[in-house]
Amino acid sequence: MDWRDEGIVISVRRHGESAAIVEAFTSGHGRHAGVVRGGAGRRMAPLLQPGARLALDWSARLEEHLGHFRVDPIDTPLAAVLADRAALAALGSVAALIAAALPERAAHPDLYAATRDLVAGLGRDPDWRAEYALWELRLLAELGFGLDLGACAVTGATQDLAWVSPRSGRAVSRAAGAPWADRLLALPAFLRLGGGAADAAALREALALTGHFLETRLGPTLAREALPPARARAAALIVG
Repeated sequence: MDWRDEGIVISVRRHGESAAIVEAFTSGHGRHAGVVRGGAGRRMAPLLQPGARLALDWSARLEEHLGHFRVDPIDTPLAAVLADRAALAALGSVAALIAAALPERAAHPDLYAATRDLVAGLGRDPDWRAEYALWELRLLAELGFGLDLGACAVTGATQDLAWVSPRSGRAVSRAAGAPWADRLLALPAFLRLGGGAADAAALREALALTGHFLETRLGPTLAREALPPARARAAALIVG
């Protein structure tokens, strides 16, 4: 068995004297692990860092085996994220959420493309913080926990959507939600529109929104029934 794909390194752990087991989020084969010979050595270790994008050749005698990776570097965000604590924390959160939430060897090509673009922009793109919040929204949708932000759950209106019900995940217009504003989650415009300007207040609202649904919908399905701590660290640093 063998295949060729590209992937983003999620985790690396030493294997034996000089090899490493690398787990990558790949475009066509999902979250997939393999042994890299010499992966713990001086030449290879700097290339096998979380967030690095690699060309991967995987081979094994049987499909269910761990198998081996041959790797070639494509891009690494390391220089940019090391200079930005929030970006480094965001990278850690992306890796931890993928490792915890996605089943092994199940392809998620759309989420992969969004992850690739996000990781490439960490610490480089001036709007990367907003893109991180949008990525969390995409992750929820990919896992079957998508929010309905297209129309008001009460009136059907598509304009001036300002809130989200914490129970249903559906949008609510400003006027319809006003009497229950203290029970609803704020919906920043950039999150509903899929991009745009996001100041500190909008980022705080966005991460509170996605964080609520990550905790209440994704969290109970995880092995420890809780989100990886890396997510909370990232949210705290992103909003400052």
